[in-house]
Amino acid sequence: MDSLSKRFEKARQAFRRRDQQASALAHDPARIAEAAEEHGGAGSQYLGEMVYGGLDGIITTFAVVSGVAGAQLGTPVILILGLANLLADGFSMATGAYLSTKSEQEYYRREWEREAWEVEHFPDGERAELYEVYRHRGYEETEARQLVDIQSRAPSRWVKAMMIDELGMMEDESNPLVNGLVTFGSFVIAGAVPLIIYLLGLAFPMSPDAAFPISIALSGLALFGLGAAKVLVTKLNPIRSGLEMLTVGGLAAGVAYAVGALLKGIGG
Repeated sequence: MDSLSKRFEKARQAFRRRDQQASALAHDPARIAEAAEEHGGAGSQYLGEMVYGGLDGIITTFAVVSGVAGAQLGTPVILILGLANLLADGFSMATGAYLSTKSEQEYYRREWEREAWEVEHFPDGERAELYEVYRHRGYEETEARQLVDIQSRAPSRWVKAMMIDELGMMEDESNPLVNGLVTFGSFVIAGAVPLIIYLLGLAFPMSPDAAFPISIALSGLALFGLGAAKVLVTKLNPIRSGLEMLTVGGLAAGVAYAVGALLKGIGG
């Protein structure tokens, strides 16, 4: 049995191919009912944090490596700046993800409490607000009143309708702490890729001139792979997405390398 998320993805793929038979299967009521009985994939709500955290990590670290390489400051400086940037920026990103999710959820709860209080104390006014929302969406007067009547039969459903239809707010069910940890982990793991060859150089000495091209190649592969993986969130073409991220990362590294090369005299 397929989950609803997989069912929706099949519908998207069928639409892109303009495959009417596959689309009809994806919209079969019996199959949809079966899929609705399954729970969504565990951790799927954290996929975006994993992909985008990894992309941020590799781009920023690769830029640092490129800047130091352009300034020809040597492997020790690359490792010091690279690792410091990796851990500090990773912690900053994780803190931002945690606080952002936590703040959004707190704001949502405050608005829910306010709407619940208004539904309890001013039901006629809340019905009038919801009616106007539906009328502005193009529903006929009778249809709008029917919708209001249906939504207002159960208080929790009524409040949820006010949150979505009036305020345009959807509840974020992800865990703020897990969001932060996932962002930190993906940032550090992906961001370590440009530094791998330099870390190996501690045990197997290699000149910076030889290590930098290998770092470029590893970073390029990782950028393309993460860019392609981004389609799990955006649902776009993986090749195009991979090339876009490779271009963005390459430009960032190119700018950093050029700045390092121009200012290398400052480093002695």
